[in-house]
Amino acid sequence: MKQKITLKHIARELDVSISTVSKALKNSEEIGRDTKEKVQAFAKLYNYKPNNIAISLKNKRTKNIGVIIPDIVHHFFTTVFRGIEKYANEQGYNVIVCVSDESFDKEVINMELLANGSIDGFIMSLSAETQQKNDFNHLKEVTEQGVPLVLFDRVTDEVACDKVVIDDFEISYKATKNLIKNGRKKIALVTTENYFNVSKKRAEGYTKALMDNGIAANKALVLKLPYNGESDTIIDAFFDAHDIDAVLCVNEIFAITCMRAVQKKGLRIPEDISFIGFTNGILSRYATPTLTTVEQHGEKMGEVAAKMLIERVENDIDEEEENFKTEVIKATLIKRDSTS
Repeated sequence: MKQKITLKHIARELDVSISTVSKALKNSEEIGRDTKEKVQAFAKLYNYKPNNIAISLKNKRTKNIGVIIPDIVHHFFTTVFRGIEKYANEQGYNVIVCVSDESFDKEVINMELLANGSIDGFIMSLSAETQQKNDFNHLKEVTEQGVPLVLFDRVTDEVACDKVVIDDFEISYKATKNLIKNGRKKIALVTTENYFNVSKKRAEGYTKALMDNGIAANKALVLKLPYNGESDTIIDAFFDAHDIDAVLCVNEIFAITCMRAVQKKGLRIPEDISFIGFTNGILSRYATPTLTTVEQHGEKMGEVAAKMLIERVENDIDEEEENFKTEVIKATLIKRDSTS
């Protein structure tokens, strides 16, 4: 076997549970001699080596949860963390948070750091670089050893674990349809690259709403902005080049920046151009005019993620793929002055 062998592989090959394999390798009296010998022989044959991060997590119950978020600039991630902490504290758990700063390397280091500090499991939203690289081995190594992991918002199908997301496609469709109902026909989308799973789904909802309402999707009206870097010049050039009467933005920072750009050009909001942005944060409520937003219910997402993780920890549920759930939170549209 070229692939690194894990508890999960051994369990699958021998048709036993992961916990049976784990106990057999520890020579537990709970496991029969024949099963122990079979498991240990298989592990030796394929040169099984336990994952040190996973061992440090599984050997103790610490009542600590590790949380890794991509940044602290976006209001959404701070609200999710608030929800995680509130629920976890009520259940007697402490929460340790790290920020990956959208970096793959920092995400990996954060996982190792939290594991060495001894926690019972992880709640994470993937960094931009992790999604861009499409490299999830650091997550797979931990989950395949039976360590609980819950991914939220930015998730991947490559990792078998519990997940919490919003209905990105549906709410994007609804937001775009709302703009069309208000007579808008030249609707732009300001987004990030499609390796962000949330941006991909929101772009799909936007495109479907246009098509269902007889408006041709125009690729020229889709602006993809870098997640890390100055975008003012790009935004100014985009609005100079195109005649647009409405904009859907995948986050509120993009929305506020674009609103400022069109106001500099002398356009009135919402009379000349309407705006909707994702994330119902402070910027949205205090912008001029106030921004119509998609409320992602970050606190609820955090609460659900914490509940899923703590249930895994306390019930010691075997990490079998068929047991994993994806909870979908229904987002809502909050109408304000940026739409007519």
